Amino acid sequence: MTLRVRRSVRAWRNPDAAVTRARVDRRTKNLTKRLRPGEVAIIDHEDIDRVSADALVSCRPAAVVNVSRSMSGRYPNQGPELLLQAGIPIIDNVGAEIMSVVREGDQVRIVDGTVLSGDTVLARGEVLDLQQIRSDMVEARTAMSEQIDTFATNTLEYLRAERDLLIDGVGVPDIRTSLDERHALIVVRGHHYREDLAILRSYIREYRPVLIGVDGGADAILESGLTPDMIVGDMDSVSDRALTSGAEIVVHAYRDGRAPGAERVRALGVDPVIFSAVGTSEDIAMLLADDKGADLIVAVGTHATLEEFLDKGRSGMSSTFLTRLRVGSKLVDAKGVSRLYRPRITTRSLSVIFLFGFLALLAALYATPGGQTALQVVGARMDAWWDAVRSFVLGVFT
Repeated sequence: MTLRVRRSVRAWRNPDAAVTRARVDRRTKNLTKRLRPGEVAIIDHEDIDRVSADALVSCRPAAVVNVSRSMSGRYPNQGPELLLQAGIPIIDNVGAEIMSVVREGDQVRIVDGTVLSGDTVLARGEVLDLQQIRSDMVEARTAMSEQIDTFATNTLEYLRAERDLLIDGVGVPDIRTSLDERHALIVVRGHHYREDLAILRSYIREYRPVLIGVDGGADAILESGLTPDMIVGDMDSVSDRALTSGAEIVVHAYRDGRAPGAERVRALGVDPVIFSAVGTSEDIAMLLADDKGADLIVAVGTHATLEEFLDKGRSGMSSTFLTRLRVGSKLVDAKGVSRLYRPRITTRSLSVIFLFGFLALLAALYATPGGQTALQVVGARMDAWWDAVRSFVLGVFT
């Protein structure tokens, strides 16, 4: 299926467009670590997904230049719409040559879909239009049947490859973090993860779940003022600060045992646990929590719908579908917790409320003449009561 992409007649027509610095990386999640407001992001990302778009929007670039098609039409990926809604132009399908002619930090400007260095043309692409993207998304939804067939095939392949792990827990490593009969909060740096963590503040304070960060999710936990108990992933998008925070590190390895992330962790002086499995890191985090006896698994930023599975842009997302079936009786999305959970009022809280209320009442009474008279009467009555009690006690023991 071929999508039609129109040029915007309003965007990037100014021949004196500002010169700005370019950031270049084929992997969007690596580029967003370096991208600063007002710079141009040059990426190679077919079908920009929602999570990547959110990361780009938070960096506030002047424009996004994509080597590939930001929306191919295979399925209705939401990334391009989010970028355009945020006012960030997308120069699309410029071709792979730009990756070799533009280096990190080069000064470039963009005029009507053309990337320039001075007066030299570096690449040309199509300026995406929001109205057309929305029309193309409707069209792409009608073409999802082929993607669903592929998804189903990948699901069956994963089930054959990992049936022992899914059914019997074979291959789950031993860990030192205790999860037995506790809640596990698994944080993935996915869509709306910041909002979800904010919603769960009261829940975290009261239940003190085991905090598990999946790669960059560990940094999300730190950003919220908390400390992860465990970090799970291939360690390609987590900071050194998180890895040295004292959390137990579980490196997601390939089925053959290769674990590229383990070398980085050991170089920081941390001894990791190796978990060899097919699928995504968020899958093995859920399987680990389930196998080690967690009562409840609360998911933040993970994938819950078919469109989100497809939007992740990898065939391995079928493993997430099966993993959710495996741990389904324990699994709840963060938004579900916020709807069902209400903070409990403890005896200590009630005592504090009563104390402050009583002090406020005394202050109010003391501030008025009538209140002062009432306090004097109460004080006199209490003195009389205390004298009566003391006389009674002295009479008994003499």
